[in-house]
This record gives sequence, structure tokens and C-alpha cells, in this order.
Amino acid sequence: MQSILGIETSCDETGVALFRAGAGIVSERVYTQLDHAQYGGVVPELASRDHLRKLPGMIDEVLKEAKMTPKDLDAIAYTRGPGLAGALLVGASTAVAMATALGIPTIPVHHMEGHLLSPLLDDPVPDVPFVALLVSGGHTLLVEVEALGTYRILGETLDDAAGEAFDKTARLMGLGFPGGHLVAQLARSGDAHRFEFPRPMVNRPGLDFSFSGLKTHTRALIAQSTPDDFSDIAAGFELAVVETLVHKCRRALKETRLERLVIAGGVSANERLRTALDKALPHQVYYPPLSLCTDNGAMIAWAGWHRRGEAKRTGHIEVKPRWPLDELPPLASDA
Repeated sequence: MQSILGIETSCDETGVALFRAGAGIVSERVYTQLDHAQYGGVVPELASRDHLRKLPGMIDEVLKEAKMTPKDLDAIAYTRGPGLAGALLVGASTAVAMATALGIPTIPVHHMEGHLLSPLLDDPVPDVPFVALLVSGGHTLLVEVEALGTYRILGETLDDAAGEAFDKTARLMGLGFPGGHLVAQLARSGDAHRFEFPRPMVNRPGLDFSFSGLKTHTRALIAQSTPDDFSDIAAGFELAVVETLVHKCRRALKETRLERLVIAGGVSANERLRTALDKALPHQVYYPPLSLCTDNGAMIAWAGWHRRGEAKRTGHIEVKPRWPLDELPPLASDA
């Protein structure tokens, strides 16, 4: 198996990429849906329609750029879950229909495993085992990676994910959606120590997260402030999230007695988080390239390559909107 097309449609990014053995990712496209901004969050039905509208043309563009035709493909990897059911179905049905017509197999991919493996596309590549922090708009979890494909959940969010808290804070300030980079941008000109913010669950044992209390605290602070205060609020909020994540990562490394941390997902692009982790854990932290932090087809094609032993020819379409990462089977020995 040499060439794998990857399709990502779990939420509001449409991603398509082509992986070729020996060459890596040779072509990719990502389309971010912006119409959701007027609603303050992702509208599932609109997301599904946008995937349906954009996906065929993006597949054509990726193949054309790689100077390939569909007949040159060996398999098609797609995001099976977790994610929005309707959005997942667009990618899954496209992949299965295309593969059936071509007589090639499909490879169902776990969205979070795609994120977890994405730092392995860059140099230096971390040695296994390691701890992974997967942090995005929909997920915040710490994972012990005993081997690629063998995962143990150490801790996860009990309510809002970190990225979701960023988005909600941005909406309260009227900054737009998605809000993570907008809050971070505003925070650059703010005083992070002007207002006090809680560090959720850092004084409790365990590795779970909770950001709903921080979100509530921020909402109350915004309600009694003026827009002139927003840069300071943004800076204080961002620092509280970052210090909470760093604290939990250090605790996870200590409890597992591991030395390496891999961080992936949309929030892994946050500059303050990267700086804080590098300071707290020098020479121990590995990140994906910035272009691969958000949802994308490259990570799905790459994960599909690792899961190529599970490729099957089937006309059956099935998605898993809820899919715990530790339910995945170990990778085949030749993957």
C-alpha cells in the first residue's frame, strides 16, 4: 500500500490530504467554515452541508496537485469519530462510495488518534512511550501512550474542553468564532495579573480537568467590566488555562515516570502554552507543525497509514460520534 487519501469532516473543518509512502504528505487542502461565527458556535446541519459542498472539489484539487488520478489510490482513510454525526457521515459516505467504485479498501480513523500521531510528521520524532496532551475545542485529555495504538486515559475534562472555554470567552467579549486565536491575540496587550482567576482542580489529586468554573468566573468578570478591561481579562484567562494544563502535564509525567510529552489539537498552537511547557519541561515536549494543529486531512491520511492493517473493502457506512480513544485495538506489528 503506497498512496492513501485522507478525509476529515468531524466538525467545521473540511480536510483532504494525500500520503505517499516514502514521501509523506504530498498534497493537502483545508477549508474552515466561517458561517458559524454569526451563531456563536458550530451549527451541525450547516457543517454537514458545507462538507458536502466542498469535499468533491477538494479531493480533485489534492489529486491534481499530486499529479495523480483516483485510480492511483491504494486506500481511502476517513474520520469515523468522534465528532458530529452528520458531518462524519458526509466524509464516511464519500470515502466508502469512492472506494467501492475504485475497488479499493477504506480505513476508518479515530479523530483523536489522528491528532496524537500528527507530531510524528515533524522532526524530531518522540520515542515511545510518552504522555500525550490532546487539547482542542471538543476534547481535553491526558493519555499514556505505551505504544502507538496502545493508549491509557489518565485524565479528561469533566465538562468544558479548554478550547471550548476559549470560544465561549471570545463570544462573551464579542470577538467572534472560533475564538481561541482571537482571545490569545487580545491577551498579548493585556496584564495577565490584574484580575484573579482560579486554576481549576490543581489542588485536587488526579489528572482530570474542569473549565466550567473558570468560564463562569470569566463571565461574571466581563459582566462587571468595560471593553477597556477585555485585554487584561483575556490575558488572565489565558494564563489560568495555560498554568492549569502545564500543572496537570507535569503531574502526569511524574505519576507515569515518563520523560516525554506530546501535545496536539487546536489549542497546541497557543504561543503562551508552548512557551510555558518549554520552560517547565525543557527538551521534553513535542508539538505538531502549526499547520497540523487544527483539524486536517493530513493527520487522517497519516493515521490511516499506521492503521493500514485494518483496511477493508466494504460498502457499509458507520460512524461513531462517541468513541473513547482507549477502545482502539493495538496497531499491527508491521504498521
